[in-house]
Amino acid sequence: MSSRIAASDLAHAAYCPRQLYYARRDSDREPPPTVGDIRALAFEYASLVDASDDELTAKPLATTPTTYRRNLRRLRERDEWESLTNPTRKDVVLAGKDCRGVAHKLVGDPPVPSLVSPGTPPERGVWEPQRVRAVAVAKALSWERESAVERAFVEYPAVGVVRTVRLTTQNKAAYRRALRVARGLDFVPPRLRNSAKCEGCAYREQCGVSDPRPKSWACQWTPLLPSI
Repeated sequence: MSSRIAASDLAHAAYCPRQLYYARRDSDREPPPTVGDIRALAFEYASLVDASDDELTAKPLATTPTTYRRNLRRLRERDEWESLTNPTRKDVVLAGKDCRGVAHKLVGDPPVPSLVSPGTPPERGVWEPQRVRAVAVAKALSWERESAVERAFVEYPAVGVVRTVRLTTQNKAAYRRALRVARGLDFVPPRLRNSAKCEGCAYREQCGVSDPRPKSWACQWTPLLPSI
């Protein structure tokens, strides 16, 4: 295994070390075609912001056309709109001191990495695995450019929302924890105990986890409060 850890592995480690164990054993780690269809929306914001209901209904959205247009119009008011809709580069492989990963966009000058998620965001902020992955690609870009990169974006094009992840002390600490897990994982980690995370895990059947307890009891990850 390369001494550089894949940013996607760090996201698995932040979610659940046992999930990372199974992901590394999986011979087919390519995302399904539906993921590509959703990610493609991140390059169509300018045409979708005023699209009709019929046009939007034909797209793989996770919200209503009305809500989608409203979200994109809010995004259009941000300073980053032009750079998000006209990225400097796309699907850029970045290799840093400790990790490597793909930034789906480099936006602005100086460039800021952006990850495009096929999912939906929490009510506020960014899910911890995506936050860790965003820090990883920002640090990799910083290493390549030999200049500080203080933030990254996580885009949720299925709902037309873009969140900012800043390289705060808290976020860098989460990144380092995931890095330690990913580097030291040479055994089968224990299962999570009745966590709600297990419900949506692709490796649940392999893991053999029991039914999770009610979500009100469940161990949850903490999203980052947005700075936007």
